[in-house]
This record gives sequence, structure tokens and C-alpha cells, in this order.
Amino acid sequence: MASLIETPPCGDLLPVIVTGAQLVELRPGPVLSIAPFHGQAAAVAAILAEAGLDWPAPGTSGVGGSLACLWAGRGTAFVLGPLPEPLAARLAGHAALTDQSDAWAAMQLRGPAAEAVLARLVSLDLRIAAFPEGAVARAPLNHMAALVRRSGADRFDLWVFRSMAQTAVHELKAAMTSVAARG
Repeated sequence: MASLIETPPCGDLLPVIVTGAQLVELRPGPVLSIAPFHGQAAAVAAILAEAGLDWPAPGTSGVGGSLACLWAGRGTAFVLGPLPEPLAARLAGHAALTDQSDAWAAMQLRGPAAEAVLARLVSLDLRIAAFPEGAVARAPLNHMAALVRRSGADRFDLWVFRSMAQTAVHELKAAMTSVAARG
């Protein structure tokens, strides 16, 4: 009988450590995509509130206990962490729910050079005044679709499709090396 071994999306590619920046893999646990049915956004927000989460406004995210809720695009949010089964069952009547746990590679770029590194790859104003902690954006990471979230003053959580993990790590490592060489 075949034996299946779970492998993380970035495999053995991470961590990458360069002067001023580190790229590490995140393991967020369960990731549930929620897209409210027409006219059901208020009901979905009320159910999420029971778990301590707010439905995120465009470009925002929030944390409630051990869960996080990230805006993931028009009419869609990702809940990170195990949503209690009774709440998930109630949500099913008001929203399309999709398990995204294995679909994405999640990485964190951190360090004093993180903003400069990421600025080479995304066309966002990453200054903390324009993109504060908790801000989320869908933006191309060079040529890959990505979800970018500022998770701290010098930290960014990056999500790319799992199939693009190796390419994302390659692009980020090149940008990290380039920024370090200028220092």
C-alpha cells in the first residue's frame, strides 16, 4: 500500500535569510473561503461575530481569538484557523464555503528591509501610513496573483497559489539579495 506524506507548499525552499530580511513559511492551519450568497452578507457577518470576527471591509483583516479573517477579494473572505463546526454549518446556508487549506502557499517576509524587498515586486504603496498593520491587498507579486497582508511594522504575509510557491520564493530571494547588495 502506498504511503502518502504531507509536504508543505514551499517544501525545503525556506527559510531564506539575507541581511535585513527573512522569508519563512507560514502554516496557518485550516483556511476557509467564505462568499456570502446574494443578500446574505449581514447574516454571515452576524454568524462570524459569534466567533469574535468581523466581516472584513475591502482591504482589511481582523483577528478574533485564535482565528483571523482576511478580505480576499470582492465579496470573499478567508477565515484562518479552525472555525467551530456549529458556526460553519450555519454559514453553509448563507454562503459558499470552500476549503482552501491546500490551495495556497503562505509565507512571511520580515525584517527591516522587508518593505524595500516587497516594493520591488508589487505595485502597492507599502509605506506604513498608506498600508498599515492589518491592511490586505490583492496584487501581482511580479507576475503571480498574490494576497499581501501587513502583519506588523516590518512583516508582510504573502499568499500565492501553491503551484507558484517555488517561483515566488525564487523572485523574493532575488529581490532580497538585490536589496542587501545596495546596503
